[in-house]
Amino acid sequence: MSIRKIELLAPAKNLECGIAAIDHGADAVYIGAPSFGARASATNSIEDLAKLVDYAHLLNVKVYATVNTILEDHEVEESEKMIWDLHRIGVDALIIQDMGILNMNLPPIALHASTQCDNRTIEKVKFLQETGFNQVVLARELSFNEIHQIHQACPGVSLEVFVHGALCVSYSGQCYVSQAISKRSANRGSCSQFCRLPFTLKDANGKIILKDKHLLSLKDMNQLDRLESLIDAGASSLKIEGRLKDPTYVKNVTAAYRKALDKIFKRRPEYIAASSGVTELLFEPNLDKSFSRGATSFFANGRQSDIACFDTPKSLGEEMGLMKEMRGNYFTVAGLKPFHNGDGACFIDENGKLTGFRINKVEGNKIFPLEMPHIKPKTVIYRNYDHEFDKLLSKTSSTRTIGVQIKLTESVKGFTLQLFDEDGNEASVQLDQAKEEARTPQKDNIIRQLSKLGNTPFYPAAVEVTLQKEWFVPSSILNEARREAVEQLIETRKRNYRRIEQRFEKTSHQFITPKLTYLGNVMNSYAHQFYAQHGVTEIAPAFEKKTIDEAVLMFCKHCIRYSMGWCPTFQQDKSPYREPFCLVDPNGSEFKLQFDCKNCQMKVMRNI
Repeated sequence: MSIRKIELLAPAKNLECGIAAIDHGADAVYIGAPSFGARASATNSIEDLAKLVDYAHLLNVKVYATVNTILEDHEVEESEKMIWDLHRIGVDALIIQDMGILNMNLPPIALHASTQCDNRTIEKVKFLQETGFNQVVLARELSFNEIHQIHQACPGVSLEVFVHGALCVSYSGQCYVSQAISKRSANRGSCSQFCRLPFTLKDANGKIILKDKHLLSLKDMNQLDRLESLIDAGASSLKIEGRLKDPTYVKNVTAAYRKALDKIFKRRPEYIAASSGVTELLFEPNLDKSFSRGATSFFANGRQSDIACFDTPKSLGEEMGLMKEMRGNYFTVAGLKPFHNGDGACFIDENGKLTGFRINKVEGNKIFPLEMPHIKPKTVIYRNYDHEFDKLLSKTSSTRTIGVQIKLTESVKGFTLQLFDEDGNEASVQLDQAKEEARTPQKDNIIRQLSKLGNTPFYPAAVEVTLQKEWFVPSSILNEARREAVEQLIETRKRNYRRIEQRFEKTSHQFITPKLTYLGNVMNSYAHQFYAQHGVTEIAPAFEKKTIDEAVLMFCKHCIRYSMGWCPTFQQDKSPYREPFCLVDPNGSEFKLQFDCKNCQMKVMRNI
């Protein structure tokens, strides 16, 4: 039976979030580098990254740094220096988008192809594998079947898939609308989140179909119940989105997926965790408690209709019950679950807008808000902030430790204490102690003293005491030896940690197409040179470098026509409106919709 390591990959906004992710069961953490990451507001110093690497590697947890923007020529020297700094402190891999990086002077460090590279075909993944990438982040829109086909065709590369968090409505790396309307490039880490705006949908005659609806705002991905299918399809790295999220989100979501994966591993011994240690949760994770716009499996099972989030791009939270009646300074709720003092609540008002309020006090089903909102009877009330749950997660909410076998045996000069961890590391300490027979049994006390591993990364999986006689060994001697052995084992684990050291040789195999339009995101001369080396004869500059008025600004698997029930391929109802449809944003700018049924895509472009 072949064994496959499965990696739970968690996000980190900063050092605190990174440590929280590790403590709650992550096998790897991805985090912003000092610059050039696709979340411009989530950067970290080399010093903090070094601390995270040191903490992570003790548990065989990997740290990936995001360097996944497209670079301008004047940024190449700075980014190259930063990459060497990241290698020096022990970062395991870089997540990159810009192929120009492969033509830099790189240290021997593993490279992962960001989802910004638009990785959705066998041909693209195979090209990246042959280029030297050892992990490829697939497009979020792929189904189980498409993932399986890529895995079958490219078994030598690890496939990383998103399992939880926010969804981009456009294929990642193929969205230019933010750059077009505000000069804030998504490919350079400064997306303005145009897709979360409310839009009015009009037909070709100017007739309003929908008004002020969030037609491009998707629900959040949640694959918690489909992890086994993803793993069976060939995914080896399961990625949680959220490099801008706070520590409580990271703790709760990571813990939920760790718990689900461990259940799978117990039934499926061919799958094992990619890092070391046992995570003990001090709370019950609940995804309803963390930020969510509602859940979707996206296109895991193919085309489906539950993706759009027309009401609000904000977090609704968990459904709590129906508003029953107003009474002075409180109202009553016919509840499914109890509220707490200090909770945050919300509802969709009669105009379809999300309205929030803070709860001051709760008495049974009586809710006393800080300010009384206007809520109609039978309105659904949601809780988007659980005060008690948040308090729980603000404290220590998990422990993660490595099992060790502890052995005390006799030696010529006294006794020998040995520690053996689950990864084959060991430590040995000699106790030079004169042997003196004890008056009372000693074994229980010896085991008790040697088991005191609190405030260390270890827990006693087993303690074995093999002595020929009841020798007296002072507790102080045992404790000192235990401390010394623990320190030695920690240093041994750090010394024995091995990351992938990968030197990139320049390649020249044919790229998947001989011509690159602006969709190739070629921003610098290094990237231009890379594609020329790989047989591309026509290379257009990136959209950020040369604007094209008639360009498609978004390529979407999500389809408004399908969401309305008017898809000619999958649905029977026909649209009563004349096409082409047009989206109008809050500033009055118009964007034409084009439906490419052959490729099952919706395209968004300026209405010129």
